[in-house]
Amino acid sequence: MSRSASIKPGRMVRGVRAGLFAAGVLSVGLFAAANAAAQDLLVRNATVHTAGAQGTLHGADVLVQGGTIRAVGTGLSAPAGVPVVEANGQPLTPALFGGISEIGLEEVSAEAPTVDSQLTLKEQPVRPEFDVTLAYNPASVLVPVARVEGIGFTLLAAGNGAAIVGGQGGVVRLDGSADPVGPRVLFVRLGAEAAEMSGKSRAAQWMLLDQMVAEARGRVAADSPHALLTPAGRAVLARFLGGQGRIVVKVDRAADIRQLLRWAGRERVRIAIAGGAEAWQLASQLAQAQVPVFVDALADLPGNFDQIGATLRNAALLQAAGVEVSFTQSGDASHNARKVRQLAGNAVANGLPWEAGLAGLTRVPAQALGVGDRVGTIALGRSADLVLWSGDPLDVINTARQVWLGGRAMPMRSRQTELRDRYLHGTGESGLPPAYSRP
Repeated sequence: MSRSASIKPGRMVRGVRAGLFAAGVLSVGLFAAANAAAQDLLVRNATVHTAGAQGTLHGADVLVQGGTIRAVGTGLSAPAGVPVVEANGQPLTPALFGGISEIGLEEVSAEAPTVDSQLTLKEQPVRPEFDVTLAYNPASVLVPVARVEGIGFTLLAAGNGAAIVGGQGGVVRLDGSADPVGPRVLFVRLGAEAAEMSGKSRAAQWMLLDQMVAEARGRVAADSPHALLTPAGRAVLARFLGGQGRIVVKVDRAADIRQLLRWAGRERVRIAIAGGAEAWQLASQLAQAQVPVFVDALADLPGNFDQIGATLRNAALLQAAGVEVSFTQSGDASHNARKVRQLAGNAVANGLPWEAGLAGLTRVPAQALGVGDRVGTIALGRSADLVLWSGDPLDVINTARQVWLGGRAMPMRSRQTELRDRYLHGTGESGLPPAYSRP
């Protein structure tokens, strides 16, 4: 069977030479070449990590029809015309969450014209109506770079340019879709990192938030010379104060998290925490308030005065107390989205149960961000956003063999793999890569 050969409908894929398959697993790019538009398939004999109520199923099959998961079990038959993928017992998971990122909002972080993730207006800088999803580019080179690593969705973040309220973002699927899915999310930054945006005092951050709430609830005249918000900004913030969306707060220090919980309870808003290096110190309160925490398990170290109480056991301690734990990076999350697996693996190495580590990359973020009815689990009726792995997905030595989004096999190629293939092999008579050889 050649690289360009098609997969026969209703038959198991077998007899493919080692260059196309590794340990019987679907090869990189094979489905993309043969069935780029297909939305039906049967994955047979996989270790299916559902990340849901069914847990892990050994030797199980997953039937996909019309881009949706139609059956999960053993001994399933493929309807006529549906291709079969033999997994040979290897792991099948939901497509992973890429963390809170700027994938599709930036290309080169050091090149300002390619960065659309934050607002830096000098006049009236507090603009909760700012919505970064309007700038999302599904053709960004960062999309396939993340996707070939098994990432199927991410939360687009509104960065804090000149105000502690950055603006709105939303979840996007990395399947080429142009529009976000699920409700919008409002981004707020608190603590030392936001001090320059609040008169160099974190105490002023609560003063500013209280005034914004007062404006959104009509307790400050719209034409007041001291108003922080535009009429549009008031309307947007009022929606979040009414529980119609979640506010994601970047904060690390336990004292700030304590004030945040009090504020959220008083104003009756739904919050989530990003970072939360010292969140373990308030684990029981966070669990009681049902506040999910997106931790950075590569940065849970005392690197600054807001993280003196940081510990590598942060995720484990939170999860043990009943907090829903997911993962995100505090560094360059867009260009290095692949590291989310390492974050989860580090958390597992420091006491987090393996199943909770996988859930933190799938079910937990999907539910926290309002898209759990579509993605994040392998369950009936969910979108067939699946990844077949060479081994344990939380061990970075393993790779995604094939990614399906909505039942469609995604091309397992990116700018990075193309550069690798171009320059690593195929030198000509001159001994130089083809790009440097003259005809």
